[in-house]
Amino acid sequence: MKIGFIGAGSMGSLLVGAFVRAGAMRPDNIAVSSRTPSKLDILANQYPGLQIAASNRAAAIGADYLFLCVKPLDFRRVLDEISSVLTPEQVVISITSPVKISSLEELIPCKVAKIIPSVVNAVGSGASLFMWGTRLTDSDRNDLLMMFSAISQPIEILEEEVRVASDISSCGPAFFAYLLEQFIDAAVKSTGMEQETATALACEMMLGTARLMLEHPCSPSELQARVSVPGGITAAALDVLRKSTRGAFIQVLYTTHEKFAEDLDRVDSSLFPRERT
Repeated sequence: MKIGFIGAGSMGSLLVGAFVRAGAMRPDNIAVSSRTPSKLDILANQYPGLQIAASNRAAAIGADYLFLCVKPLDFRRVLDEISSVLTPEQVVISITSPVKISSLEELIPCKVAKIIPSVVNAVGSGASLFMWGTRLTDSDRNDLLMMFSAISQPIEILEEEVRVASDISSCGPAFFAYLLEQFIDAAVKSTGMEQETATALACEMMLGTARLMLEHPCSPSELQARVSVPGGITAAALDVLRKSTRGAFIQVLYTTHEKFAEDLDRVDSSLFPRERT
């Protein structure tokens, strides 16, 4: 089996590392191409046996699975480079949300899937979002689900749900890291607690909260009720938090959806420039 990766940026490199560490892929089955040789050198040193492809075409030729890990506006350039060597039997995986499956199926002859990973997949945690092209077989879908189950919890969604689902699973770590940062900084500044101690406590709290809600299913409101009692310290602090954050995530989602709509237009124009002029 050959697995190609075009693009060795943060997410492409993360996926290679996660799959290899989980035993889902062997380095000698992986071929990676990138416009940045230094990134390829890092991967080759980290994972002996990994193949450095001389070009995007070289990464694509004969690949059973080909991951496109490039920026949305680079897709047309990459597809133009590789389309002539692609075959209907190959499975191409886009990890980029603004590039539509229908657009890829129009431009290349392969089977197509869109799979949105998360930075937390690096530690075998979090979700991966699955959207299927029309040419995939049941066997193709099962193989991809099994591949990603080694590093994540695969969740199938509709393509029109990709933005809000990505907000939660892929952008969410950044959003909650910001909230965690505020919590840690407040503890340090208001009490003099050591930064390292506050960070360790906060991270363990986040990890434990997620595990509790998954392993002993409860809603966020139910968990709040379990931790707080009327008139208690937690209840009083929750009142402050609710007042200061009310509506914040509505605005967050409005912002991401507005930006996503702009990105869709730009990507469509880059993929089909003559039709948009």
